[in-house]
Amino acid sequence: MQPPRSKGSGGGGLTTYRGVTRSMTRRQQRNSLPVPEDLAMEIFSRLPPKSISRCRCASKLFSSMLRSQDFTDSFLTRSCARPQLLFVREDHTVAGGELTFISSPQPVNPQGNSYVVASNPLACFPRSSGFYGCTNGFFCYGADQFFKGLIKPVEVPVICNPSTGQSLTMPRLNSKKKDGVQSYLGYEPMEKEFKVLSMYNSRVNGKWISVEHQVLTLGTKKLSWRLVECCIPHLISSKWICISGVLYYAAGSSVELSMVVCFDLRSEKFSSVEFGKAMPGSTTLVNYGGKLGLLMSGDSQYVTRSSTSFELWVLLDAAKHEWSKHVYVLPPSWEVVVAEATMGITETTMCIAGMVGTNEIVLSPRYQNVPYYLIYFNVERKTITQVGIQGLEAFQGKSFHTYLNYVQNVKLL
Repeated sequence: MQPPRSKGSGGGGLTTYRGVTRSMTRRQQRNSLPVPEDLAMEIFSRLPPKSISRCRCASKLFSSMLRSQDFTDSFLTRSCARPQLLFVREDHTVAGGELTFISSPQPVNPQGNSYVVASNPLACFPRSSGFYGCTNGFFCYGADQFFKGLIKPVEVPVICNPSTGQSLTMPRLNSKKKDGVQSYLGYEPMEKEFKVLSMYNSRVNGKWISVEHQVLTLGTKKLSWRLVECCIPHLISSKWICISGVLYYAAGSSVELSMVVCFDLRSEKFSSVEFGKAMPGSTTLVNYGGKLGLLMSGDSQYVTRSSTSFELWVLLDAAKHEWSKHVYVLPPSWEVVVAEATMGITETTMCIAGMVGTNEIVLSPRYQNVPYYLIYFNVERKTITQVGIQGLEAFQGKSFHTYLNYVQNVKLL
């Protein structure tokens, strides 16, 4: 074996081994992993999102690996296999308003009265106006921003990631209007892009319709809005969902909502589907096995203890405006479970939180206070189950919005 050759002496000389210096070896060690990369990716994918954010700052190697599209996709796939419940608290006692996000495991086919435990708050964000919704782990809400040259604030969308604590305020929309904006957040799976669709309600020829439809794509170097053409006069609503790259929202040609407007995120084109009758106030848009579903109370504007059934309308063919109707009759145990959950309150209006899979309808009280609970109606077994949420005791007397099928996403904003 060839002995090492010494170069220089005492004053900071380097020892060379076959042309490789000790300093070079240290650099290589800093830029290499002690385990195979596939195994490292597997280990990182099991960490909570906030830990992953911290690991990105540990080294250039970690940063490169954890920012890659492969890792983001792998983490999202794992998260989709174990969706969560997301609870959002609006606190108006804080100056300007604040949103607090809390998650818990999402029960599947709960039987008998059961409970899940909510985690510590994921994140808090300042909030001052519109309240929009959630898509693929990102949440969209409105905030009032002051811009140079304007005396009054302007409402703009804010995109936040409750799992990582990141948020991103959108630039001012291309409009002279200052309020009345409605925004929807969608995910286009082919290009793996998030897009925000925003518009205003405006009075035109005596009718309120949406105007100034604008789109913004997240992830671009310079965030900017661009106008898109919409030839469908319609009144917008806050009822919406994104399924397989298409944004769907309930709309109407007058005060009543009687149609669904579809916005294809890839082509950025609008279309519409007639529903054929006015949607009741209880209507909620759901993902029914990859298809759009309209879930509503079958006998009233609201879901109450006296409700007797649910209707589910599934969109079969958008071009033909073809829907299929399913009716789910509530069992006698419905009144008993709701009475126990509401602790003797004469009448409580319920919200349809959505569906888990294609067989469980989930409801929560419209103005519910802690202690918190959800009610699961299994349409196949015809069972009603109350699920309590533990861990929210610090919010005694406060109300929450409930979102189903929440997935954690480590994609950077």
